[in-house]
Amino acid sequence: MSDTGSASAADAQVIVGLSFDDVYRAQEFLTAATRLAAHGEMVLRDAVIVTKDADGKTHVKETTDPKPGSAALSGGMWAGLIGLLVGGPIGWAAGTAIGAGAGAAAAKAIDIGLPDEWVDWFEEAVQPDTVTVALLVDGFDADALVAEAERFTGARLVYANLDPGTLARVEAALSGIHEDAGTEPPIPGG
Repeated sequence: MSDTGSASAADAQVIVGLSFDDVYRAQEFLTAATRLAAHGEMVLRDAVIVTKDADGKTHVKETTDPKPGSAALSGGMWAGLIGLLVGGPIGWAAGTAIGAGAGAAAAKAIDIGLPDEWVDWFEEAVQPDTVTVALLVDGFDADALVAEAERFTGARLVYANLDPGTLARVEAALSGIHEDAGTEPPIPGG
């Protein structure tokens, strides 16, 4: 196996963004990436789906980053419940306020997925009437990644910080050029 064929030792996090003409193809790609992760062929840290409609309005769905609002609600609920048990109604009010503030602050401080700067970049880079799936991965098997890319011929690579050899193989796979394209096909009956 060549050096570009097995990048499973790659410890650096890699960002890959593919753009699709419809949401169903994008969802299929996200499912394929999840399957690769389930089979141990890569570690999927985060996936972000960016949709831009014909009017240029973008919609972002992140899979791992906690949102300050939901974290505040959750933190407030749990701290309020503990405060109620310990200090009655006054403990509930104090616990709710403290927990909500702590939950919101924690969500802003902990960015476990694709950095917000990259999400903003993809929002700008995505074209109208398309859906872009951005993945944050590490520990991937380059051969498995290229094999999956072959299934998504026609998708557009928006960004990838892959090594040059793997990048070329992924681009070729997305364009429909197979690695064995230089060989002649067998002639039936010949």
